[in-house]
Amino acid sequence: MDRIAEHDLMDTAEQAEAYAETDFSEAHDAFVSYYRTRFPDFSEGDALDLGCGTADVIIRFARAYPETRITGIDGAQAMLDIGLRDVELKGYSRRIRLQKCLLPDNKLQAIKFDALISNSLLHHLADPLVIWETLKHCAKPGAPVFIMDLMRPDRIETAKDLVELHAADAPDILKKDFYSSLLAAYTTEEVRQQLKEANIYNLTIEIVSDRHLIVWGRNNE
Repeated sequence: MDRIAEHDLMDTAEQAEAYAETDFSEAHDAFVSYYRTRFPDFSEGDALDLGCGTADVIIRFARAYPETRITGIDGAQAMLDIGLRDVELKGYSRRIRLQKCLLPDNKLQAIKFDALISNSLLHHLADPLVIWETLKHCAKPGAPVFIMDLMRPDRIETAKDLVELHAADAPDILKKDFYSSLLAAYTTEEVRQQLKEANIYNLTIEIVSDRHLIVWGRNNE
């Protein structure tokens, strides 16, 4: 099945509220668990989250790693507004900083981080090389790099089945977004080709669920 691109940003208040009100604990807790398993020695430092959305993943990451400080960037102000609210309400405003940013960003690339994470940004990007070039600039040499995203199924019918399996009770707008995201996601082979084009050869690609892949390793730039 060919990829069908979707909009880069999810910047309507309706979308943001739907995401904020939906329980993503299974996938987002899994994100932190996958990271911990692959980087057991990581415990502290300054981390960067590319495409932080409503900051749910960042908050869970901050809770799991109390000695970290995290900068989250996103291009959708509606998502960031909810994220800023939740960061404040849950008491993480001293350790979590959110800012609006569109990649590529020269100012961002001038800063080096001790870890780089990203959840569900890759499939939004018309030019996926943006994320790989950003990690080369923003992650310190040897820093953990952990990218998790959806992967595109082989058939339209499979995408529809995944929506019913994992989002049956979700609001209609979220079901629509999930379906569109599955069609816009990249396959493992496409991600492998992206890494090759970016001259990145030290990251591992793994399939971790019926709809998710991860790309992880350490920056060797």
